[in-house]
Amino acid sequence: MAERFDTVDEYIASFPAEVQAILEDLRATIRDAVPGSGETIRYQMPCVMVGDRYLVHYAGWSKHIGLYPVPVADADLEAEIAPLRSDKDTVKLMYDRPVPHDLLSRIAQFIAAQHT
Repeated sequence: MAERFDTVDEYIASFPAEVQAILEDLRATIRDAVPGSGETIRYQMPCVMVGDRYLVHYAGWSKHIGLYPVPVADADLEAEIAPLRSDKDTVKLMYDRPVPHDLLSRIAQFIAAQHT
């Protein structure tokens, strides 16, 4: 039976230490990019919230972190996102590559702008 999580801290703690560090880094980057955002667990994964609306979910997997959903952006931003896309609304951040903080911040800000 799959684990059930009540908090983002519990979710992150369920991973090995090196993955926990990456998840915490990603968590901080997104939250810093969208001041006033909150977090919860939805669909048994962390979800960044803006008010009562979800912004983006993220989940750790065996080789990557997935971000969901990431809508198609303007041409310039999409060109940067494209190498990380695995599906039309999914972005994969591989554990063996540095977290692209600047791009991740711009993705979070783009999604937040879509919700206003």
